[in-house]
Amino acid sequence: KIPPFWPNDPEIWFLQVEHQFTLANITSDATKFNYIVANLETVYISEVSDIIVSPPATERYVKLKSELIKRLSASQQQKIKRLLEHEELGDRRPSQFLRDLQPLAGTTVLDNIVRSLWLGRLPSSTQAILATQAKASLDAVAELADTISEAIVPSVHMSEVSNARESTIDKLTAELAEIKIQLASLLQAQAQTNTYRRNRSNSRGRPYPRDSSYSRE
Repeated sequence: KIPPFWPNDPEIWFLQVEHQFTLANITSDATKFNYIVANLETVYISEVSDIIVSPPATERYVKLKSELIKRLSASQQQKIKRLLEHEELGDRRPSQFLRDLQPLAGTTVLDNIVRSLWLGRLPSSTQAILATQAKASLDAVAELADTISEAIVPSVHMSEVSNARESTIDKLTAELAEIKIQLASLLQAQAQTNTYRRNRSNSRGRPYPRDSSYSRE
């Protein structure tokens, strides 16, 4: 009995089927072809409908097998690629992020696609450095990415702290300048008030001049 088709890994499924053919002593190419067509679900038959409708004169099974694997693998890679594109680095170490991506990719996505997607999620400063490691293994690049990440994060934190400190100092300086302006204004107003009071006091205490004609009489 042929097992249900496994679209996630059609190569493994065909290996199982071929073991079944061996046990059943099925060697005819046409018989193998017919067994596969009879056991495929409609959704997968549509992937290779052109071969089923117009099969080659020879090696029908081989052609059906190779095309089904190729077409489903390409389709599966596109689906997984779209899935992986939604994954973000977050607070994970680059190497941990890679390890989390690899199971999602499975065995159908090529390593260079996983590598490209992983690199594309790293900070631009890290990507610039890793671009020089095109020939290095993915594990080695992931280890280097961890080292870069550990070096960059503290410097970014220090920069943020420094910027916050500078912002606080600027704010305090502005507030102090405003206080100085207000104090100068108050002192000026106080000085004007004191001057006005002194002038009034002097005016009240000054004796009026006596009329000379009155004093002689």
